[in-house]
Amino acid sequence: MSTPASGLAQIGKSVFIKGELSGSEDLYVDGQIEGSIALKGNSLTVGPNGQVKASVDAKGVVVQGKLEGNIQASDRVDLRKSAFVTGDISAQRISIEEGAFLNGKVDIHRTDTK
Repeated sequence: MSTPASGLAQIGKSVFIKGELSGSEDLYVDGQIEGSIALKGNSLTVGPNGQVKASVDAKGVVVQGKLEGNIQASDRVDLRKSAFVTGDISAQRISIEEGAFLNGKVDIHRTDTK
């Protein structure tokens, strides 16, 4: 695997984090996280091996693995075909590939309320 691009933090398969996680760069998770994730202006990607049990607040969220918890995205949420999500999603846009699993409600919000 090549080295990550600047501005991208990675959590590998063997890493387990419990607690509050926040940052100001994009995050790729292939390990396990329990707690909360706050990446207000950045994106979270849960890789195919990722297992996240956390409330998530980020600009964008891409899920390929397992995520248990509510997702609050200021922009977009993408659930890929291997995604397994349990929790409510609130975002401006959402994309769900065929084969993805979602158990929760979806709230699409708009920024312009004319």
